This record gives sequence, structure tokens and C-alpha cells, in this order.
Amino acid sequence: MIRALIIVFGIIVFPWLSIPAQQLNGFDISEALIPSHQILRGGPPRDGIPAIDNPKFKPISQYREFDTKSQVLGIYYNGIAKAYPITIMDYHEIVNDDFNGKPVVATYCPLCGSGIAFEALVNDERAKFGVSGLLYNSDVLLYDRSTESLWSQIMAKAVSGSMKGQELTVIPTRRMSLGSWKKTYPESLILTTDSGFERNYQEGPYGNYNDENITYFPVSNNDDALHKKEWIIGIEINGQYKAYPIVRLSKVKTRELKDSLGGTSFTLMWDTRKENFRAVTSTGKEIPALQMFWFAWVAFHPETALYNGTG
Repeated sequence: MIRALIIVFGIIVFPWLSIPAQQLNGFDISEALIPSHQILRGGPPRDGIPAIDNPKFKPISQYREFDTKSQVLGIYYNGIAKAYPITIMDYHEIVNDDFNGKPVVATYCPLCGSGIAFEALVNDERAKFGVSGLLYNSDVLLYDRSTESLWSQIMAKAVSGSMKGQELTVIPTRRMSLGSWKKTYPESLILTTDSGFERNYQEGPYGNYNDENITYFPVSNNDDALHKKEWIIGIEINGQYKAYPIVRLSKVKTRELKDSLGGTSFTLMWDTRKENFRAVTSTGKEIPALQMFWFAWVAFHPETALYNGTG
């Protein structure tokens, strides 16, 4: 049966094409906190990118699967250090893990270059997360398997489902070379390629994407102040945001920068390799210093300040 056509200003409009989807990949997005028309299918279906639910680790001192220049996402939490090779994260994006009895989900979005870890609690219960196959601002939308709510990685917030509006607690992470992480945490564990899936973990699936001044998917805010794939460190304090391009920080001879944001003073520190970024307040509290591409940070935080390379 052919539906009625509407003629507007002499143009035939097919009304069913303009109706926003109410469900994508089996998720109800009709009342999402973010514009539903900006929630896009990334290509693979729900769980088409499989999360790692039973991660296998080795002591880093015995690890030989990657060379020391390989990049890892490092987490030190609850007395344990663990490293997650980026090329493994490229293929899985989510690792449901445990740190001495504390549930943690390590996440990585290859399109945004964003590695973020969270306390894996939903309704104060231990939760496991999967890859929804959906994106917002080119960033992965996670879903928790207990309520099937969608969670924005960079927002650290549920954007649809029964948990809508709830936030996840961010755990500081550091992106650095395997060699640097090993020197910093010689007792660390490291995720192995024994994932239960057949993948070529020696080679990432995204080719030269990290160097190209393009995005594969549209974002809600663009800012050409920097190359889209410029690596930045993003800091958020009390609802205020600031981005620190790593190339500008590398020119600071002391390898530390004192700054303030949201009424809080802090020091941003790094090592000689321009790695191991940490932000610590004057009281010694560590603030998550998130490394990602410039386009991703500014897409979510269009009001962000930008470190200009002085000071």
C-alpha cells in the first residue's frame, strides 16, 4: 500500500523518511537525552563488536606479545595496575573487569581515540556492558546488560532507558607506551590476546584513520582551531572544560603545568616521552585527564577553553 505524499513548495516529501527512528539495534531511543536523529548506526549490529567478558592477564614482566613501543591504556585502581593494549581494544572496545573485588569497565572508542574507565555499577549493582553498535558524535554508545540503557562513553551518562540521566564514576586512565607503563608499574598485569576471538591483534583495523583530518560520522559541533585528530588532554572540573594539546604541552620545559578550572587549582604533569599525563589538585586528589582527539572533545564540549601554549 502506497502512503500519501505531501507536496511542500512544489517538492514531493515522503513523510515516512522524515520520521525519526524510535528504535535502533533493538534499543528504544524515543525519549533519549540526546537528539535521536544524531544517534547513528556505526555498521556492526548490537554486540557485533564483542566485549571481552572474561579477560585473561599475564604479569607484564612475562609479556612478549607486543613490543615496548605499542600503546596501552593503563589503569591503576584499588591497589592493582593493569594495561590494555590499544590494538586489542580496537577490536573489542569494552573489557568487563575486576580490580580486587571492585567491578570496572575499561572502554575505548577507536573513532574518538578515547580510553575511559568507569566503576561498573548500575543501581549500585555490579554491571556488565556491551557495544550497542550505535554512535553519538562518532563516540561509542555502551549498553548495560541488566537494563539495556544506552550510555555515552564521553558523557559518562545514560542517555536512554530506565537509567537515563544516571552518571558513571570515571576512573583515571593513562595512554602510554607499553615500555613506559612497565617502568612505571613493573608489577602490572596486562591483557593478553587470549580473548576467545580470532583477531589479528598485531594490526589495528582502522588503517591511517588517526592521521586523517576527517571523521567517518557527523558530529554536532566542529571547531577548526586544531587538526581534528590532534591529541589533547581534556580536563573537566565543576562543569567547566579545558583542552590541552599535547604538542603544546611538550614545549613546557618543566613537564608540569599549574592551572585552575572550575574554582579548583591543579597541576598537570607528564614525562619526557609526553606520556603518563596526570592531573592532581593541591590536596593530592587525582582528576581524570582524558586523552582523545580534539574533534571528539569539542563535539561534546563546544564551550571548552583551549590551552594556548603559554604559562
